[in-house]
Amino acid sequence: MNMEAFILGCGGMQPLPYRHLTSVLLRRDGDLFLFDGGEGTQVSLKRLNLKWKKINAIFVSHTHADHVTGLPGIMMLSSQVDRTEPLYIYGPPKIAEYIETSRKVLDMYINYPVVVKEITAPCVVHEEEDFIVRAFPLKHTKTCVGYALEEKDRPGEFNPERAKELNVPCGPLWSKLQHGEEVEATDGTIVKPSDVLGKARKGRKFSFVTDTLYMDSITEEVKNSDLLICEGMFENALLDQAKEKKHMTAVQAATIARDSNSKKMALIHYSPRYTDKELVVLEEEAKAIYPGTILSKDRMHFEIPYED
Repeated sequence: MNMEAFILGCGGMQPLPYRHLTSVLLRRDGDLFLFDGGEGTQVSLKRLNLKWKKINAIFVSHTHADHVTGLPGIMMLSSQVDRTEPLYIYGPPKIAEYIETSRKVLDMYINYPVVVKEITAPCVVHEEEDFIVRAFPLKHTKTCVGYALEEKDRPGEFNPERAKELNVPCGPLWSKLQHGEEVEATDGTIVKPSDVLGKARKGRKFSFVTDTLYMDSITEEVKNSDLLICEGMFENALLDQAKEKKHMTAVQAATIARDSNSKKMALIHYSPRYTDKELVVLEEEAKAIYPGTILSKDRMHFEIPYED
């Protein structure tokens, strides 16, 4: 099952000619999940030829304009196709009011269910059979949350030869073993799943953190991420300014990546004070702390493979 992330926009505060505002699309096989939707989101979706019409859910960090102004367009465009599946939108308080007001003021034609759920405490906000999406608190100038999509561990590989050796005939009993149930073999013995399954295979983890002061608690929330998308808005020389505006430096983002044992970290949400060439200072400072740092750019693509 493939999992990959697309950076639709990596900028903060205001869009630039070469940098859209913060937005990330996560594709997990046929499921699409959007994390924030800043101005320019539709442009990157079109340029990447992504199937935006099939977005299952949108996860909003907070309701500052540079993170939500792309959402009305996404919602209206989705009405131009035959869509019957609901669109789920998650976010902190005010997201429901923003969505409802946008629909009324813009007189949106929406021909599919829109389900908005506000987050008032750390919780699992979205759950399906083999993964969950958790929300956890950040600290910004208004209520803000981070997200982690965590796959459940997969059962180990089934060994059919071993099942035959234990007198378990091919058919429904094999299925039960693969789903974690004990079965009775033809000779009357009890066969456990562990008798015919290899070691459980670890699920993957994607984390999204933006617009927050540095907090030790973030490290635990994103622990062991396969891919951590994390804001690094300023260079370390502007630490005081970062604290004042309740943002993080690239060094602080790298510290979280290092201490959380994340496999890969992509910086995002850069201050518009930096041109693309000047962003190298953020990259260099972060790599000194966490060598696995990647300086994300608009329309950059990340594969998120399983562990070997």
